[in-house]
Amino acid sequence: MDTSDIRERALGAIGAAADAAALDQVRVEFLGKKGELTALLKSLGSLAPDERPAAGAAINATKEALSGAIDDKKRAIENEQLADELSADTVDITLPGRPRGVGSLHPVTQTLRRIEEILTVAGYEVVAGPEIEDDYHNFEALNIPAHHPARAMHDTLYLDNGLLLRTHTSPVQVRTMENREPPIRIICPGRVYRKDDVDATHSPMFHQVEGLVIDEGVSFADLKGTVVDFVRRFFEKDLGVRFRPSYFPFTEPSAEVDAQCVHCSGKGCRVCSGTGWLEVMGCGMVHPNVLAMSGIDPERYTGFAWGFGADRLATLYFGIDDMRNLFENELRFLGQFA
Repeated sequence: MDTSDIRERALGAIGAAADAAALDQVRVEFLGKKGELTALLKSLGSLAPDERPAAGAAINATKEALSGAIDDKKRAIENEQLADELSADTVDITLPGRPRGVGSLHPVTQTLRRIEEILTVAGYEVVAGPEIEDDYHNFEALNIPAHHPARAMHDTLYLDNGLLLRTHTSPVQVRTMENREPPIRIICPGRVYRKDDVDATHSPMFHQVEGLVIDEGVSFADLKGTVVDFVRRFFEKDLGVRFRPSYFPFTEPSAEVDAQCVHCSGKGCRVCSGTGWLEVMGCGMVHPNVLAMSGIDPERYTGFAWGFGADRLATLYFGIDDMRNLFENELRFLGQFA
């Protein structure tokens, strides 16, 4: 049985196959269940018994040759497809690289560094202290005994072991007074915690900066000069500053400090609720009881203290209308301050 004609036609069809689908069609035509070589195998029974072995061997040899040719062609098609894909995805290494985003300091961090820079140039030392405090340093040593109604102002977060999360950075001032002799000139930046609901102007965790000066002959005039100079340097504007009588248990006399609105320069706008003024800090002369409890002679030394929320100053300086934006880690928002 001569299979040379089938071999030639099949090899020609395999060589002409342009893709995997065309090649599979050739396989089915010649090697499939209804293919030409399968039909020849089924016809072996019509041959004389002595002719069958030679005819069967010829058919199997052709089948093996065609199977090998199909496998080779399949690999060639796959390699060609891969080469086309690689060619299409080729990167031009001469093109400029894609720029990568560069991180930046958080606006609150920028604000804290700005505050520290202004005040360290003025002679203040930056001092830190623990965020988990005891009742004595957070309240008692600041003239706020257990029965004092001012404790309600702080909405304290207490821990199971009787300690608490500090409600202000004033305990750092107390610890400094306990361990140093005057003159003292420090600022205490750091995180503080209170039971505040989260809204556009409040957060249960925020950043505070407090300042303390203790020396002989320190007066309220020194406090006013320091505050006015800081406000104008921080906002880089010759803003009006006013002092309103207030009450804090750890200072006497005490005052709230307002600055002319940085957005409207005192004309009245949405930010300042039309008043032209913004409350920026509290301050006062250190209460004699606070000096005495920390081992400083109130007959010889006087001092002043002030404190403000760094997050609030950040919102005013950068024109942020919602404090929650500072803590939501939205990269599109934070990218504005790079």
